[in-house]
Amino acid sequence: MDHPRVHDDAAMMDESLEQRLGRLLRERRITLGLAESCTGGLIAHRLTNIPGSSDYLLGGVVSYSNAAKEHILGVQHSSLEIHGAVSEQAALEMARGAQRLFASNIALSVTGVAGPDGGTEAKPVGLTFIGLVAPEHECVRRYVWDQDRIGNKTASADAAMRLLIEWLETT
Repeated sequence: MDHPRVHDDAAMMDESLEQRLGRLLRERRITLGLAESCTGGLIAHRLTNIPGSSDYLLGGVVSYSNAAKEHILGVQHSSLEIHGAVSEQAALEMARGAQRLFASNIALSVTGVAGPDGGTEAKPVGLTFIGLVAPEHECVRRYVWDQDRIGNKTASADAAMRLLIEWLETT
């Protein structure tokens, strides 16, 4: 599935994704909540490496287990039973839960199969769903990466930040 690329102009080439995202959030005075599963807090880690990230990052949850998804983020047990933890529905409910938990303007979620084990024919290693919840906007994107565990986690974190940058630059 092809997705529009974030426009990179020459002035932005020296910014990392997290720097660019942080700048956009700060300029627009938008706060962010995170719900990470397969990325294990990588997005929060990268954002908090940027000085001043407390201006926009309210918090994040690493909801690796289904119990954490249910009890911390409010993901419906029935959603996990029917669709599974690695699904569009789980990603959407995770993002909604993070937005509610942190009272943030927007929220991102990531759930997937980082590998090298855990994949199935229906849900292969590298399958990732990224959710974005914002005022009057909700979306989930599906990706399948073909890297090792660390590569899949990095690709998922990058894609989540790109999705939010794209939304910020087009709204």
